Amino acid sequence: MKIIFSGGGTLGPVTPLLAIHNIVKKEHKDATFLWVGTKKGPEQQLVTTANIPFISIASGKFRRYLSLKNILDIFKLKIGFLQSCKIMWKENPDLCISAGGFVSVPLHMAAWVFGVPTWIHQQDVDTGLANKVMTPFASKITTALEQNVVKFPKKKTTWLGNPVRRDILSGTKKQAQKLFKLDSNLPVLFATGGGTGSLRVNQLIVQASQHLEGVCQIIHLSGKDRPQELVNNANKHLDYYQVHQFFTNEMKQAYAAADIIISRGGFGTITEIAALGKPAILIPKPGHQEDNVQLLQKTKAVILVNEETADGNYLAKIIKELLADTTKRKHMGNTLNQILPIAKKDDILDIITTLTA
Repeated sequence: MKIIFSGGGTLGPVTPLLAIHNIVKKEHKDATFLWVGTKKGPEQQLVTTANIPFISIASGKFRRYLSLKNILDIFKLKIGFLQSCKIMWKENPDLCISAGGFVSVPLHMAAWVFGVPTWIHQQDVDTGLANKVMTPFASKITTALEQNVVKFPKKKTTWLGNPVRRDILSGTKKQAQKLFKLDSNLPVLFATGGGTGSLRVNQLIVQASQHLEGVCQIIHLSGKDRPQELVNNANKHLDYYQVHQFFTNEMKQAYAAADIIISRGGFGTITEIAALGKPAILIPKPGHQEDNVQLLQKTKAVILVNEETADGNYLAKIIKELLADTTKRKHMGNTLNQILPIAKKDDILDIITTLTA
């Protein structure tokens, strides 16, 4: 069995596919894999760490507004399609799987032409444009949210939940304290802006950190694609604050250490937080991430912070209040865990078996 995964540009489409990879690899020892991603995205480092061969293809971006770049990206899509046809001819895969991302579009089109079954997974509340384009070519569609099933063709769509890497759940506080040199008597705040990082989240975390001395320790994942001067300056002057640009295997330990997690509103990260039952303060990027977080805020599963109106003082206040309320933290973690169940291993394997039969 050979499976081609595709997705990138951000880590949003990547983490659930890595979870699927781990399940299939464990169950089918003879299975082989290939990952098709973007040339400059953060996914290559994570994918190659998982020992999956990686190649990149040209990828345009579908914009919902008028732009001259749309014309250029038509040519990128054509190039990507030709590259994908070459991949199909050379690799002869049994299945292609994507969780969104524009780089998947030409690959899944080529798979359809070559008669290779495809599976797309929809994570966010709002249907991604890439998944909309791939829907007619898909053999199977799954959704992270039950309510999203009705947005796709009934005959080939099912509610799956979101796949989560089991390794993410295997960190321990003891190992984390050793790795990050943490004080066992002080709570830990873990802040991340996603795979590519977020300048605005970085600014808010650094501003808030000035008000958190003696309150908590901070592990800040700043993102290697973002300016580092601000966070590095905080790292020099605050002994309870530490910054890292990118995590691979360290991510599970950062999660394990955290009493509170601050993140963007991407569904991949939110699902991992839910699987761990951790309380979360989410600072969504304007657009589909806001819809993700607003849905969860309605049930008081998370705290939403608006990046446009919030400042460091306000964020520090929210952090202090949440750290002081053990009952609220526990309720948030439990509620988020119930709303976003992990995709079941047997359901994933059943889909793989059906599509590759």
